[in-house]
Amino acid sequence: MNPVDLTLYLVTDSSYHTEASFLKTVEEACQGGVTLVQLREKSGGRDYLDLALRVKEITDHYRIPLIIDDRVDVALACGAAGVHVGQSDLPVACARKLMGPDKIVGATAKTVSQALDAYEQGADYLGVGAIYPTTTKVVTILTKVETLNEISRAVPIPLVAIGGLNAGNLGILKGAGMSGIAVVSAIMKSETPRETAAELKQLSLQLRAPLGETAR
Repeated sequence: MNPVDLTLYLVTDSSYHTEASFLKTVEEACQGGVTLVQLREKSGGRDYLDLALRVKEITDHYRIPLIIDDRVDVALACGAAGVHVGQSDLPVACARKLMGPDKIVGATAKTVSQALDAYEQGADYLGVGAIYPTTTKVVTILTKVETLNEISRAVPIPLVAIGGLNAGNLGILKGAGMSGIAVVSAIMKSETPRETAAELKQLSLQLRAPLGETAR
């Protein structure tokens, strides 16, 4: 299992950005403390690779791993730290074989059986959700926090909660069995992404802290 810091996982969405504002938002989020960045774009071809290379320049500067959503070819071509695959994407085992043992492979899981399958195929972490309805174009199915806890007990790899999360609704995850939170709109739509990222990171650390303790 490759170690990965899921404390604050930024999943990008460029649909309401120019390229310049998109890259600026990603950089400010890195400055604010995101611990992992996933480039998630539904466009294909050379444009995706060009954008991945630009984003990687930013994440490399801040020493933050870059994950590419779905596209193993783009991940390999840009030298990303890893890839994330969903239930309808390339199987985890195939992604692992192509990426190699030292790259990060993440997978989406909404049930215990999906989580176990992804773990057995070689996933390093799991994205579990959506916890809340989202405003992204990705089709989502809501996941109960109880399911997140069941998954965390079933597999030994870390989990990240995702889906409509923001600074105002994270309380539902207190004491849940995840290693961090993944956000999209909360940062990508923020007018102050650096400050938003810093706040969300602190809240994520507090969520993981044992009851009665304050996260550092």
